[in-house]
Amino acid sequence: MNELTAELRSFLDQRRCAVLATHDSDGTIHLTPIWFLFESGWFYFESSSTSRKVKNVEQSPSASVVVDAREPGRERWVSASGPVEIVRDSESAAINSRIRRRYLAEPALDGPLEAALAAADDVTLKLVPTAWQSWAAPVIESPEQLFLAVDP
Repeated sequence: MNELTAELRSFLDQRRCAVLATHDSDGTIHLTPIWFLFESGWFYFESSSTSRKVKNVEQSPSASVVVDAREPGRERWVSASGPVEIVRDSESAAINSRIRRRYLAEPALDGPLEAALAAADDVTLKLVPTAWQSWAAPVIESPEQLFLAVDP
């Protein structure tokens, strides 16, 4: 799958957590659950310039991300991989603010929690997808369908 469908774009607009995979210097993969923003075809991730994932991107500027839904009978996921840029300064602050507003409850906005996150997260990782994959569980009309494929 090289193109993102409208249905998958809608899925990425929902408030979900992602898992970001970056490459450690020893060749292993570093996985991080993370908040994200999908906008204009790109993924944005708020982070600290001292974090391991940012250090990994500085050494190997590519990553993969997966966003999934785990509701019974509605399981699905979409993943993307591609090059990653590190966004800094005022552009990063503006993007990171939009990410926090996506996840924080109204009472936490403009409060000490948001201020602490804003102070800690001084960069944004921007993943530019060059490859996409997705999967969705088959639609099950009735609970009996779960047992039709089972061989007694």
